[in-house]
Amino acid sequence: MSKTNHIVSFLEKEKKCIQLIIEKHQEIKSIIDVLIKARDNGKTIYTIGNGGSGSTASHFVSDLLKTSIIKEKNRFKAISLVDNIPVILAWSNDLSYDNIFEQQLINHIEEEDVLIAFTGSGNSKNLIKAFKHCSKLNMTCIAFTGKTGGKIKKYSTTCLTTPSNDMLLIESIHVLISHCIISSIRNQGTPLFKYE
Repeated sequence: MSKTNHIVSFLEKEKKCIQLIIEKHQEIKSIIDVLIKARDNGKTIYTIGNGGSGSTASHFVSDLLKTSIIKEKNRFKAISLVDNIPVILAWSNDLSYDNIFEQQLINHIEEEDVLIAFTGSGNSKNLIKAFKHCSKLNMTCIAFTGKTGGKIKKYSTTCLTTPSNDMLLIESIHVLISHCIISSIRNQGTPLFKYE
């Protein structure tokens, strides 16, 4: 396959995936409702992920904390647990990389907080361990995953699957969905900041 053909093929797959995600708009709306409820009730949203999915976890929190601010509404409380590198290294070194998110959550979580994971496979041990812990504590656990949902689906309140096994495509769709969520929240009032 030529480079040009590969580019067209990749973008066509992305387009097809987006069309299938559109059919899940009610699931996305349900996730938005959960986030708004957490915002209005002063609950905290935590995000986790590994690698590229970790960067999406950080990006989403950045958008929740600033881009989604609406006049005369509470601001979101949101923390990305991928951002404190010394804490992650400490838990990895002294216990296990599998514990990096669960142990941070133990320091912070309260009942009715929300945990969000971004994951292509849905099988990362550190994500599953965090979901197992939080699912026992009346927390909403939302997973953005690839095609099958993986093992994390079992511990998820909501598991929004991207219909693909291509990790690059999955990760780009997760960013797209994140931006869709933020845009929808902004549309429910008068945003504090304009982005045009």
